[in-house]
Order: sequence, then C-alpha cells, then structure tokens
Amino acid sequence: MQEELNQFERNDVWELVPCPPSQTIIGTKWVFRNKLDDQEDGIDYDETFAPVARLEAIRILLAYSCFKNFKLYQMDVKSAFLNGFIQEEVYKLKKVLYGLKQAPRAWYDRLSSFLLQNGFTRGKVDTTLFVFEKGQDCLLVQIYVDDIIFGATNESLCKKFSKLMQGEFEMSMMGELNFFLGLQIKQCQEGIYISQSKYTKELLKKFGIEEERTVSTPMATNVKIDKDEKGKSVDESKYRGMIGSLLYLTASRPDILHAVCLCARFQSNPKKSHMSAVKRIFRYLKDTIQYGLFYPKNEKFSLKGYSDSDYAGNIDDRKSTSGSCQFLGDCLVSWFSKKQNCVSLSTAEAEYISAAFCCTQLLWMKQTLVHVRTKFQLADLFTKALGVPAFSLLLSRLGVRDLHTPT
Repeated sequence: MQEELNQFERNDVWELVPCPPSQTIIGTKWVFRNKLDDQEDGIDYDETFAPVARLEAIRILLAYSCFKNFKLYQMDVKSAFLNGFIQEEVYKLKKVLYGLKQAPRAWYDRLSSFLLQNGFTRGKVDTTLFVFEKGQDCLLVQIYVDDIIFGATNESLCKKFSKLMQGEFEMSMMGELNFFLGLQIKQCQEGIYISQSKYTKELLKKFGIEEERTVSTPMATNVKIDKDEKGKSVDESKYRGMIGSLLYLTASRPDILHAVCLCARFQSNPKKSHMSAVKRIFRYLKDTIQYGLFYPKNEKFSLKGYSDSDYAGNIDDRKSTSGSCQFLGDCLVSWFSKKQNCVSLSTAEAEYISAAFCCTQLLWMKQTLVHVRTKFQLADLFTKALGVPAFSLLLSRLGVRDLHTPT
C-alpha cells in the first residue's frame, strides 16, 4: 500500500487545490469489500473500451517465434493505470486512478501513443500488436493490459526496447516468458511447450475430484446430452463455476473443448446428468494433467485450416455444431466448437456454415501475419473439400475478391 502511495507522487497523478464551492469531492480509498456506488455512464466517463489481445494472438506470436527461432521476453508495468492521462474532468485529477472505468483505455492510449511516436506500427486487425522494423530484422510487441510480451529476430532490438520502456515507465523486467495468463510456457531448444498443469491440479482439488477414478476420454461417444427436463436439478452456482473453470482451461487443451462447450449449453437449469458429464471431464483431466501443446521449431509455416460439422447433432433443437482448427506449420494456434445459429436443411449446408466460420478465422490470422511481413495464399485451403467454384463463392460472400492478396 505504501508503494502505491509513492506511485501517486512519482507519476504526478493529481494537483492539490482549494475545493471550489460548486464542485463535488470524489473520495478514493482501498476497498476490501464490494463497492455499491459505481460510476455512471455519460456523467463520470464516456468511453471505456480498451483492446485486449486474444489468446489466439498470443499463440500466433509463440508459433512465429518458433518459426523465426527467437526468444520471447516479458515485462510488467508498475501501477500501469496511473500512467494514463484522463480525458474527462474528474476534479482535479491529471491521470486516472485504479477503480475508474476509463482507466484501461487511458493506459492503452498512453502506451500506444508512446510506441507509435518511437517508430512502431500498430496492427490494423490486431491493435494490441506493435511491430518495429530495422532492415531485415523486426521486433514484435504484444500488449495485454499492463503485461507486455516482446521478442525480436535480433537480440539487440530487445535490449533497446527494454531501455526505451524503462526510460518512460517504471517497469519490472521478468526475463524470458514462462508464465502468462495462467499458461505455463517453456521455451527450449526444440520448441515451445504450453500447458496449464498447475491450474488443472488446483481445479481437481477445488471441486473434490482428486479421489475420483480416471477415464480415458472426456465424453462418452454413445451418449447424447439433452435438456433432461425430468431429471433431478443440481446446484446451479457450482455447475457454472465448474464450466467457467473448464472454459479457461481450453486455452491449452483443445481435446476437451467440444465436451465443455456441450455441457455449457445447460447452465440455466443443470440436471444430475449434466453434472455427471462435467465430472467425467474432470476425471479425464486427472489422468492427463501434463497434456498441453508443443510448437516445434522448423521451417514449415503454412497457414492451414480444417472444419467439420455434425448434422442436426443437437437433440433439443436439431441444430448442428461447427468445429474447426487452424495451424501455422505444425503449430495448432486456434480452435473452436460452436452450435450453429440456424437449423441446416442438409449435411452440405451444415458443412458450408462450418467452412465459413473457419475461413473467417483464417482471414483474420492472415491479416495479422501480413503485419509481420508473412504472406499466405488461401486459394488451396478448401478447394479439395468444397470444389473450386463453391470455394470461390464462399470467399466472395465473405468479402474476398482476390484470393492471393489481403483485402
């Protein structure tokens, strides 16, 4: 707490003036309970949105570092929000405080402006990605609020960036990237290993699954889950807590994604059968705690996508489920499982909807990688599955006129 008070003075957060009779004083204090008097939109703030890096963007950066064979490092900004300049009149603040809704946006504006002024370019698709180019070398910086991941094809650029940031902000240099957003990241000579084994052990202990017997699959293949309206209800709060915990675990465990998303559909009124299905996922995790993703170092860096669907797989509403995954070389960087919004009238329609989802993600990835001078062609990705005319029609519906250059 004393360190936080010192940050107020060092960052010149406010100026002390006599209180005018027409102004209301806004107090600030450390709160160790839930606050009731929230700020009001349009009065205390106008805009609060701040870009946050997607997990796919983090994994793309990890895969790219394997491809270019460079190390990734991490730094943290001390009291980051105190560095942001406030736009609204909150008398008589010059910079934002923790607790203000506009604090994340103000910090992002301050940091991005500083990087742009120092020769960085910001991604048009992923606005949390900043790139600095010098000759044939480039420095990549990924922002997640006050956590910064960076790496460069030339080690000297990393040292210059560290010095630049420390000259402007108070930074904590954390060395090589090894733990980020709950992901355990091990950078070794052969590649990068990503896991959440520590988080998995904590979940098993939290929900009392440590003594349960293990199973070899996250979900039985011969069982269809439905609403089970005649079933016995279970604790809704506990069920939602288990689902939320598992959804975060899918950041490095694509093998449980479909099972978790299927169980997540019944959070409003979970039954005993749904709880049994969720516990089975935990029992599977108990036997596969060390499972994770491995990104090997090699010269392959082609952009590939795969999609599939189960026609009318949902028993309750006959909707299909789309599934897809995207690779950069041999690195699995993105995946999803989602129930389709409409009822497909044929297996072909269900497949086309799934392929469209996959193409959308591939286009986003392609545009992101174009920013780091990596070019791809999408023309051959789905032609075998859909046929050339059908694929061309699909891309035209997505707004892509030229298959070989980004739009």
